Amino acid sequence: MENSDSRSNSEIESEQQASTEEVVSLAKSLEFDREVFAEFAVLLDKFTPILIAIKDNEKLMDRPPVQKAVGSIDRELSRAKDLIEGGACSRSPIKQIEVVTQELGRSLGLVLFASIDASTEVKQNIAGLHKELVNVKFNTSFTPSPSLSPSPCENHGPGPSKESGFVSEQDSFINEIEEEKISLSIDEVVPHLKYGNDEEFRLALWVLSNLIRDQVIDKELINDEDIIPILFNRLGSSKPHSRLTIIQILRILALENDENKVNHKRNDLFFSFISLVASVRISSLQLSYISGSLQEKMTDAVFLSVLVKSLAREADEGREAVGLLSELSDVSEVRRRIGRIQGCIVMLVAMLNVDDPIASHDAAKLLAALSSNPQNVLHMAEAGYFKPLVRCLKEGSDKSKILMATAVSRMELTDICRASLGEDGAVETLVKMFKSGKLEAKLSALNALQNLSNLTENVHRLISSGIVVRLLQLLFSVTSVLTTLREPASAILARIAQSETILVKKDVALQMLSLLNLSSPVIQYHLLQALNSIASHSSASKVRRKMKENCAAQLLLPFLTESNTKNRTAALNLLFTLSKDSPEEFMEQLGESCLSNIVNIISSTESESGKAAAIGILSNLPVSNKKSTEALKKLRLLPILISAMSSGASSSATWLEESISGILIRFTVPSDKKLQLFAAELGVIPILVKFLSSESPVAKCRAATSLAQLSQNSLALQKSRKSRWKCMPPSADTFCQVHDGYCIVKSTFCLVKAGAVPPLIQILEGKEREAYEASLDALATLLQDEIWESGSLYMAKTSGVQAIIRVLESGTVKAQEKALWMLERIFRIEEHRSQYGESAQAVLIDLAQNGDPRLKSTVAKVLAQLELLQTQSSYF
Repeated sequence: MENSDSRSNSEIESEQQASTEEVVSLAKSLEFDREVFAEFAVLLDKFTPILIAIKDNEKLMDRPPVQKAVGSIDRELSRAKDLIEGGACSRSPIKQIEVVTQELGRSLGLVLFASIDASTEVKQNIAGLHKELVNVKFNTSFTPSPSLSPSPCENHGPGPSKESGFVSEQDSFINEIEEEKISLSIDEVVPHLKYGNDEEFRLALWVLSNLIRDQVIDKELINDEDIIPILFNRLGSSKPHSRLTIIQILRILALENDENKVNHKRNDLFFSFISLVASVRISSLQLSYISGSLQEKMTDAVFLSVLVKSLAREADEGREAVGLLSELSDVSEVRRRIGRIQGCIVMLVAMLNVDDPIASHDAAKLLAALSSNPQNVLHMAEAGYFKPLVRCLKEGSDKSKILMATAVSRMELTDICRASLGEDGAVETLVKMFKSGKLEAKLSALNALQNLSNLTENVHRLISSGIVVRLLQLLFSVTSVLTTLREPASAILARIAQSETILVKKDVALQMLSLLNLSSPVIQYHLLQALNSIASHSSASKVRRKMKENCAAQLLLPFLTESNTKNRTAALNLLFTLSKDSPEEFMEQLGESCLSNIVNIISSTESESGKAAAIGILSNLPVSNKKSTEALKKLRLLPILISAMSSGASSSATWLEESISGILIRFTVPSDKKLQLFAAELGVIPILVKFLSSESPVAKCRAATSLAQLSQNSLALQKSRKSRWKCMPPSADTFCQVHDGYCIVKSTFCLVKAGAVPPLIQILEGKEREAYEASLDALATLLQDEIWESGSLYMAKTSGVQAIIRVLESGTVKAQEKALWMLERIFRIEEHRSQYGESAQAVLIDLAQNGDPRLKSTVAKVLAQLELLQTQSSYF
């Protein structure tokens, strides 16, 4: 290209085309590394049509940048020719030809960059080949080992050879290329930065980075050409690779004044980003100091908003964006602008937890800078980052502390957020604020603690902080100015009471009990909740006894007639809890007069939990108290309960089933047939059969007990009705094969006709051992002396025998005892011994050897029936 002035553009292009063809021919004729150079030749073949297209466009060739770019291609072709001719003597020919190929691609990129007037088709062809060349990677696995393939140009005599210049190391070769790289002026770059398509813009960014690196442009020129606004305007619409490069360039331009820091940071940034964009090695970077007004331009509110959007994009882009924002945030006004950008703080908080330590560190640094503004601190807390808020609670001004505590009290916190605040020390700080602060500080602290106390771990922290005594003192205080503090104090006590550790505070329940009549309805509600929580703890039996001794029932009864539904329900819950222990004594304290109030609550539009608690209280009353039973009958409790069960499912369904099934035991006692008939005629039996399939083992057990009580009288009732059926025989459908007569559910309480046998057997086949005994009690009524044979046949028919044998393996001692009694009757029939004896003998022998001594005699009887033991055995 040295004589370009004396040659026409057409001659230059023709010579270059010939040079390309010559290099292609040489590459194809090589005997060593044939596959690699053949691939190189294919790539060069694609140059010819592009060079022809450029030559045909005289206007394009007249442009100096294009001429420079074409000259660069000519030099790379010459370099390739020399490399091919002396390649066998080079230490790494394949790597060098790969570098030359990539440099040809970059030179072609400069042609594309300067080819504004070229047609779209030509630009697309140039861009395609450019991309293919710069990304080329030759396969080095074809290269033969030097030890196996001696060099064909080995020099045996003195004097330099023609190819001696290519024996140098790869680094020297790359540095030589770098020294001759073409640089364009800023005037040629700016149009492509503004208006270029994606490929042109990417190349313009690369050139701009070189101009900055080589100190070709300075701060004034960047200001004059409005480079900063141009880059920000393209940031939002560019492709990911270009966005990353833009932000890296902006970070370089935004570095601070300290020269040492500038040089260090610029070198690091430029090394990483130039390597990414240009895919070249850089030995050193000497960058000029650019700051001042450039930073000011970057801090425009619109530009910052565009930059913030990059936080949520690819990891590399987000890391560079948060780094730039952090560097720009030294000025308070800039921090104010950043904090106001919608979604910025949320994205920064999310970035704290990414795997990239640099991004996480810069995000934390920026959040720390933004936390100088209280509003930003609140936004961070709303995003789940609470450390700045807790720091304000600890170190801020009184006004700031109140602001933060009030914010915590109003937040809709998840348990994870409550845990985070607790771990960061918010609970202890707020307790300290409550103890030592003024009235407004106390109130905001208590409201915040009320919100945090929904988490068990924070309750433990509250108890450890010693706040319980202070809260009780506050509730006992008669100072009017402290009235507003009592409601949150009582609410916190209600939460604290849910933890069993509250029991270490001696007499705390009695102190709360004494406050019931001295408090407002809201405080009463919280105290009732707290008392119920304390009394419900498994280790609180002594506390419950003391509460009864201190007339808890008398204090609670007035709440049953109160109009405040919440307080009435809370009082019912506490009465139910207290009624579980010593029911006779509790009934005496309660008095029969209150039964009417409780039944009225059950029949009213009371809340479901209130009804369930009221029914639960009645279910805990002693069954033996006939006065209570008669009173409940007169109050028409049974129809009310049946109606409640017929109304459908509810959130308290399980509790209701347990409580109602408990009450029904009272109305089905076998000693009172009239009461049983009264209950059966109201439709109790179908409800009891339904309870056998309840999800509650307690409801199953109680229902089976009631059915057992009813079935005990089935045989006698069936006999008493035979005389009535002589005149008008009943339907054949009512004939019962167990009782050998006609049975009607409402009048004879027959388990068979009620459909109760299958669900009773199903209970024995399940895993709820606590219901086994009651189920066996009910089934055993079908094996009474007069009907044992027909009952045994029916049990076998319904697969009940195998279920009874199963109880011997997993039931309690009492259940096993009942099962053995039933098997002894079933095995009186030869057919049953033959059919079930073998499956029963293993478990029977195990019981005889390892079972409870109380079962020894009964087990021996059954083994004797199966002829596995003689009747003279010592087991009897």
